[in-house]
Amino acid sequence: MQGLLIAGRYRLVDSIGSGGMGRVWRAHDELLHRAVAIKELTAALYVAEADQPVLLARTRAEARAAARINHSAVVTVHDVLEHDGRPWIVMELVEGRSLADAVKADGRVEPAEAARIGMWVLRALRAAHSAGVLHRDVKPGNVLLSEDGRVLLTDFGIAQIEGDTTITRTGEVVGSVDYLAPERVRGNDPGPSSDLWALGATLYTAVEGRSPFRRTSPLSTMQAVVQEEAADPQHAGVLGPVITALLRKDPATRPGIAEAEQMLAEVAEGRRAHGAQAYVPTQYGGGGYGASGQGVESGAGFGSGSNGVYGAGGTSGVGGAAGGTVGGGSNGAGFGTVGGSNGSGFGAVGGSGGFGSGGQAGGGVPSYGGGGEVHSAGGGVVQAPPKRRRLRTLALVVVLAALVGGGTAVAFQRWDEGRQSGGSPSAGASPSPSAVEGAVPDSWVEVNDPLGFGLSLPKGWNRQVFQDDGDLKQIDYTPDNGKHFLRIAMDISPDYADPHAHQIDLEKQLQRLVDYRRVKLEENLYRDRKGSEWEYTWTALAKDTKFPGSRRAVEETYVAHDGTEYAIYMSSPVEDWATAAKQFTSVLKSWREADRSGG
Repeated sequence: MQGLLIAGRYRLVDSIGSGGMGRVWRAHDELLHRAVAIKELTAALYVAEADQPVLLARTRAEARAAARINHSAVVTVHDVLEHDGRPWIVMELVEGRSLADAVKADGRVEPAEAARIGMWVLRALRAAHSAGVLHRDVKPGNVLLSEDGRVLLTDFGIAQIEGDTTITRTGEVVGSVDYLAPERVRGNDPGPSSDLWALGATLYTAVEGRSPFRRTSPLSTMQAVVQEEAADPQHAGVLGPVITALLRKDPATRPGIAEAEQMLAEVAEGRRAHGAQAYVPTQYGGGGYGASGQGVESGAGFGSGSNGVYGAGGTSGVGGAAGGTVGGGSNGAGFGTVGGSNGSGFGAVGGSGGFGSGGQAGGGVPSYGGGGEVHSAGGGVVQAPPKRRRLRTLALVVVLAALVGGGTAVAFQRWDEGRQSGGSPSAGASPSPSAVEGAVPDSWVEVNDPLGFGLSLPKGWNRQVFQDDGDLKQIDYTPDNGKHFLRIAMDISPDYADPHAHQIDLEKQLQRLVDYRRVKLEENLYRDRKGSEWEYTWTALAKDTKFPGSRRAVEETYVAHDGTEYAIYMSSPVEDWATAAKQFTSVLKSWREADRSGG
């Protein structure tokens, strides 16, 4: 069927996934000249004639259900059509692989990465439930992990739409039995909490590498779902209590979406999940399975490894999350990370107003947003000021990073390149960028970031985190998975016109850090623009990061001519600060802001 033209518009290119109900094709839309995924209902070729209307109705229901949901974490349905007497669904093509394929290939997902994935699935479910749609088939095979770090929920083939007539026949149980909530197995009407049960089972599978209730037959599996408790997860870490809460037999006792999202945010940021409290959603960086973990090497800007394709709605795709490590695009061990925290407001929770970000970043630095309770580094609860709509996370030390393909791409020795023997941390402040002298080291390489800005870096530093919260984007470069890192924050609609005022407001919140001490915070001129430089130290706690100890950070913030606020930030352990300060100076000298003029 390769090369077949469907409906005079969509030409099939190659098969990229298949399952019991159908096959997913990569196709080319010859009208709009774009790549799409097309789901072919192959089951219609084999079922009895009496069953074909049911399959057709479910296909139409799938398209209708997905079309009702407008969310970036839900695979977009473009069209539904009939060809050769069978329905075909035209969908967004997702480059990457499914969570099921990731678990199969890599064995397990790290708890922090599983929490990040779970948060995006929850956001998709929130949008679906708000549109009156129950998914009813949340499972690892229906969670897609794109190359650019996005997480998408797909396959609404058995979704239940509020107000629609059911297309499930009497006595029929639809869905994957491993992920059916107990109330569904008993034949009761499902509710939103049934989808949360399935998410709990999905997260269990992600961190343990096996389904919590699968037994030797469908009947014994359903019996286990109803009567048995899942074995305690051995690899879930702080994610364990969240999974346990989602897998409670009584749907009335399971956490709601807002509470579950809060707990997952705490886990993703390296903390133990607490109970319900006013929750503020947190945006996380890309990465994870399927992320493009691109790297820097001499003579090359970025090298991205070969990537597989996963068609939306299929059950098995061509694997291939491979990150570039150094240079020209060979397969390598890409990085999957927990990114920085930035609030993005959402509607009222429990009668409260919109919220910004809350929680605590992995390096022991709390991230604050527009309101709500957050936990300080000392473990207490503090109230975030209500004025800031969206704040960067300044000092994230990457927590529990999921390494794609096994093994790290960059050794710590690369950080040591250029270190002078006998160097000791400077007791004073780093030199102001307005007084910087000297040149960028010859051994460094020039990097042109996909967001448009440019800079020079030592060889071997990886572009580890890609975070896109609309107007605010944050990129990390690191040689060692986050122990030392450079962060670039780029905000095209900043909330502060004055960079110095912005940093002063941020410092008020970071003063809650353990052993926080300001080294300097002063206005300056950077690239002939009004700027501000802030340097400080603090102690990162072992409960919050795998890189505990005394840390130091410096940040230069300025607003460019086009109104974009840039924050150039570097952090390292205190004992390495002599090297880090010199590298920060060289980064500032090599910095080139993005050209957003459109020319």
